[in-house]
Amino acid sequence: MPAVSSRLPVFPWDKLEPYKATAAAHADGIVDLSVGTPVDPVPDHIQRALIAAADSPGYPTVWGTAELRDAIAGWAERRLGAASVAHTNVLPVVGSKELVAWLPTQLGLGPGDRVAYPRLAYPTYEVGARLCGAEPVVYDDPTELDPAGLKLLWLNSPSNPTGRVLPKEDLVRIVAWAREHGVLVFSDECYLELGWEADPVSVLHPDVCGGSFDGLVAVHSLSKRSNLAGYRAAFLVGDAAVLGELLQIRKHGGMMTAAPVQAATAAALGDDAHVAEQRERYAARRAALKGALEAHGFRIEHSEASLYLWATRDEPCWDTVAYLAELGILVAPGDFYGTAGAGFVRVAFTATDERVAAAVKRLGAAAA
Repeated sequence: MPAVSSRLPVFPWDKLEPYKATAAAHADGIVDLSVGTPVDPVPDHIQRALIAAADSPGYPTVWGTAELRDAIAGWAERRLGAASVAHTNVLPVVGSKELVAWLPTQLGLGPGDRVAYPRLAYPTYEVGARLCGAEPVVYDDPTELDPAGLKLLWLNSPSNPTGRVLPKEDLVRIVAWAREHGVLVFSDECYLELGWEADPVSVLHPDVCGGSFDGLVAVHSLSKRSNLAGYRAAFLVGDAAVLGELLQIRKHGGMMTAAPVQAATAAALGDDAHVAEQRERYAARRAALKGALEAHGFRIEHSEASLYLWATRDEPCWDTVAYLAELGILVAPGDFYGTAGAGFVRVAFTATDERVAAAVKRLGAAAA
């Protein structure tokens, strides 16, 4: 039996291990700004909701509780500006990475089909295409793609890794093009609530979609905005026909969000205060790291949203990774996200205040 893994690229993070060891050897310890995993506490009210639902001996439903669907729909209307979101327009998923990786397979795609995603992008878009045998295609502007055989178009705004935000007028143009050619659009908007120098807009906003969700699905996650990466809490909002089909497939596949996590998700979506508090933490860390990197001679491009700074010293990315590792700072090389990133590194600002301060101090001392 041929190994499915043979279709996939080498898992990129394994390449970073030697540099992680170098950074960890620093006298003051490592400052890990590579993966971008949340480090701040899960808000108390979310923990309480999880604990209150801990006595859950029965199987949860794939579609989620009515309370969860209400919470998702209400949040989408309140925060995305989406209009008339019904239960048929929402679907909880077991973390957004699972969804990205297995969506092409669940849509029935395979050899002869094409899946498109940005030239600089989260690697799992490509993985999803390869898992089902479809052809992965990168783009700079999706409307310049040949639509023949193009079955799935991924948008990602705000972008991981660059933090770039697509302007509303570009979204309008892309959605119109996709609908004209019958291309299904999935918009990864997991960082939408983390705009710094731009105001990200959802594809489900009436100004973009014209009040219709036809051919459009938005992907959202609670990992970063609510510190719930460990809960695997994410959801979809959009075209009822597409989500209805996915619901049936996921029922057969047993892709159920755990009942306590469903309760915690509903609690998280019902409260905006904790998101504002977390934004303040990230804003302060972002400002500190951005200032320190620029003072050190780095140039920051895009980065108007998300949890990352897209930084360059105009040298090969692995040289930058090695240089910063000697300072005890670990970052992600830009070529993890495509060959177009070969001159950049992605710097996450998800470390603790203490670790961010350590990075700032080291950069300042090295620049002196």
